[in-house]
Amino acid sequence: MARSGAGNRREAVPKTPSCTGPSRRDLLGSAGAATVMASAATMLSPAPTFAQAAPSAPVRPAPLKPFDMADVTLDDGPFLHAQRMTEAYLLRLQPDRMLHNFRVNAGLKPKAPVYGGWESEPTWAEINCHGHTLGHYLSACALAYRSTRDRRFKQRLDYIASELAACQEAAHSGLVCAFPDGPALVAAHINGEPITGVPWYTLHKIYAGLRDAALLADSKEARDVLLRLADWGVVATRPLSDAQFEAMLATEHGGMNEIYADLYAMTGKEEYRTLARRFSHKAVMEPLVAGKDLLDGMHANTQVPKIVGFQRVYEETGDDRYAKAADFFFRTVAHTRSFATGGHGDDEHFFAMADFESHVFSAKGSETCCQHNMLKLARLLFMQDPQADYADYYERTLYNGILASQDPDSGMATYFQGARPGYMKLYHTPEDSFWCCTGTGMENHVKYRDSIYFHDDRSLYVSLFVPSAVQWADKGARLEQATSFPDTPSTSLKWTLGAPVEIALHLRHPRWSRTATVRVNGREVLRSTAPGRFLEVTRLWRDGDRVELTLDMMPGVESAPAAPDIVAFTYGPLVLAGALGRQGLDPGADIIVNERKYGDYNDEAVAVPVLAGDPRRLAEQVKPGDGPLEFTIPAENGAPVRLIPYHRIAHERYATYWRVKPVRT
Repeated sequence: MARSGAGNRREAVPKTPSCTGPSRRDLLGSAGAATVMASAATMLSPAPTFAQAAPSAPVRPAPLKPFDMADVTLDDGPFLHAQRMTEAYLLRLQPDRMLHNFRVNAGLKPKAPVYGGWESEPTWAEINCHGHTLGHYLSACALAYRSTRDRRFKQRLDYIASELAACQEAAHSGLVCAFPDGPALVAAHINGEPITGVPWYTLHKIYAGLRDAALLADSKEARDVLLRLADWGVVATRPLSDAQFEAMLATEHGGMNEIYADLYAMTGKEEYRTLARRFSHKAVMEPLVAGKDLLDGMHANTQVPKIVGFQRVYEETGDDRYAKAADFFFRTVAHTRSFATGGHGDDEHFFAMADFESHVFSAKGSETCCQHNMLKLARLLFMQDPQADYADYYERTLYNGILASQDPDSGMATYFQGARPGYMKLYHTPEDSFWCCTGTGMENHVKYRDSIYFHDDRSLYVSLFVPSAVQWADKGARLEQATSFPDTPSTSLKWTLGAPVEIALHLRHPRWSRTATVRVNGREVLRSTAPGRFLEVTRLWRDGDRVELTLDMMPGVESAPAAPDIVAFTYGPLVLAGALGRQGLDPGADIIVNERKYGDYNDEAVAVPVLAGDPRRLAEQVKPGDGPLEFTIPAENGAPVRLIPYHRIAHERYATYWRVKPVRT
């Protein structure tokens, strides 16, 4: 969501050549089940640069399906800790405060005062994104309920939906919104009048939250409100010509195409699929279909949700153009525009990678919302074509972007995760920030179990190495994964079976590991020296069978082609950050209200160690430190610099990228 200026989020788009209870699956029926579960619930290593869209692929096998989050459990580790922190935060928030402006717009008396920050600040009145938090909150509570079956989350979902139903009834309209100008803002936008706001961006969050409440928590109330809102959208936009509709899409509109594709999968109503196509921004899509990267200067997170929607429209229509656009965008951003952490952008915008040196050290790099949405896209693409490349990107961004974004002590989340040397992570306040990344942050940490395991009719894919277990009811099978990854580069899996069953077990050999060894019941059955693929072990599994996957991790160094003297250090999928201490930081100084002031808060000049030598050989100087995943590297003056995984940095200054001083010989 753009916050770097007043007014609505409009930007020039490139001129393009013309181009000729029950489970969610029960609710959806059959064909759309897996794909809607993917979008409602929601991988970086060296890879080739893609200069053009790949040629049309042959007919692919049936897509993979995600396991129901209710069939996956998390065991102790950083992901479960992060989930519990977010669950506690969700339960502290008060639904009536988020509902305040919805009731006002419907002519009803509010039941509690509105929250601060983006939900009410007059300075944001021109942005008109009031109400977006409620949508994210609905999604987060639905994900938390599906993961834990804690009835408190279901009760909140049903309560909020019933309140929104009351708003619809009082207003005699399917539209529910919290904008300061109410429905008039939406009407003006649809009519093509100039506005200062992003109404569809905000409404997308409401649609998505209601969808998730209906599908993940079986909330009949949410489903009813959602369908009334969906029908309102159909009627409200029907008079627009294609040209008028496309002009409307020049303003940030989230993933409205994704929502209407999901609605089509839920209901089979053709008008929803038609609207999904209409909400797909052709001025952005057509260059991507042609394999053209015209992203320089574009607002990053305006685009990513659209691309997620392109993939969903492909899945519901079979139109390959949407798939080509989605895959080319992903490969372009993941492989040629991303930092070592998997994030991208400066001050929310894509920049020319030839100018990498001018942007890498910004305090406003790597907007967390962008990482959230890129993982949604990677996940959808992986299920259509289960290549390790998608899973590798997902893993790297999951650790260095999503897990790294949460304050492990308060549960609050970051907006930017910039690489200004000596700066720190800044987190939102509990009640007075409500940034876009506050909302996606609510969702991020209660859905970790949605992307560990996938399956088709005969195969089970282990995509992530996370202490967990999955129950495959159709096979009478349970697979338990015991691992201390990433502290140790291995994982152990154990089958619990009611009867012997043949399953093709697919284990990821990530690109960051030179070798991979698979043992079954202690005997080596497979050794791979070709990273970046899934290893298949098919056999008749018996109760108690054990599988061990052993990988290798080593320090590495990464840089951009345009700035080879600016490097980041890695260890396996982890980015290693220099831990630089707490100089000038009082307790709580990194909990902030205004995300626009990133770079201004705690802006005390601090000394950052200087590294010198051959940038490509510096990884050889990274040595083990005092504890697990702790390392040191010598500074120019010989003093050791402490390196730890970036996701473990909190409440201290850090450096993830270093400008290396050349050594004269």
